[in-house]
Amino acid sequence: MSNKKETLIVIAGPTASGKTAFAIKVAKALNTVILSADSRQFYKEMSIGTAAPTEEELSQAKHYFVHHISIEDKYDVADYEHDAIQLLDELFKTHDAVVMTGGSGLFINAVCNGIDTMPDVKPEIREKVQNLFDEGGLKALQEEVLRLDPDYFAIVDQQNPRRLQRALEVCYQTGKPFSSFRSGNTVRRDFDIKKYALLWDRQQLIERIDKRVDMMMEQGLLNEAKALYPKRDLNALNTVGYKELFAYFDGQCTLAEAVQQIKTHTRQYAKRQMTWLRKDNSYQWITTDEIDIVATPQPNTPPQQESD
Repeated sequence: MSNKKETLIVIAGPTASGKTAFAIKVAKALNTVILSADSRQFYKEMSIGTAAPTEEELSQAKHYFVHHISIEDKYDVADYEHDAIQLLDELFKTHDAVVMTGGSGLFINAVCNGIDTMPDVKPEIREKVQNLFDEGGLKALQEEVLRLDPDYFAIVDQQNPRRLQRALEVCYQTGKPFSSFRSGNTVRRDFDIKKYALLWDRQQLIERIDKRVDMMMEQGLLNEAKALYPKRDLNALNTVGYKELFAYFDGQCTLAEAVQQIKTHTRQYAKRQMTWLRKDNSYQWITTDEIDIVATPQPNTPPQQESD
């Protein structure tokens, strides 16, 4: 009887790096399935602006966690970790390997390493933090997190309101810094994990981002955003590709300016993703031509070149 463990193959990389297409190639080569770890693609109302897998791509390999919840549903990284681990337990009964891909590093890390247990937060505390955001916007959240937990403020994505809100909820609930609950301990999974990140030249990636935004507009992103505009205050919609078009609908800019802002903000997002990935030396950096490396995993190696 073999003692070989099942393997979770992680395909990460910045936005527009070709993760979906590459993951499908790997899944087909290994006759397996794909778990999405892209927190924006979870929402069934958001397709074009999140570059969710197309019907054709979905038909080539079975995908999980794509369009499985609504923008009005509460779903966080703890929910995802629970659901993904539970699903992997089932999938590994019939698959030696499963592919996970996406651009949400926090969600990937939750599955690979586990997450810290956070205290429950009372509804009135959540409401207090939400009111702060509604009245003072992102700046108010940033200033409050900086005041209450400067250590966490130094490492958090300061442009992500939900991360800031979560930190404040814990601070208000416990009277302690959010960072004091972050142990950094790693959970040992009962499956092997192989992690790969897709490497691109900086200028090539910028060109891919710009081209993809133009393609999204051609595919109908404007109409998709218009349909979602009445619910623009939901956290799920406070994201690149939608908030810029909402500003256009509000008369704050021209359509051309909104599209350019989407490109700029997407580039900035890609840079943050690259920064996140570079800090994690468990990834092996490869190009989209190196599928054989994934099919026959090799020891991890550092990135061969810079991408921004």
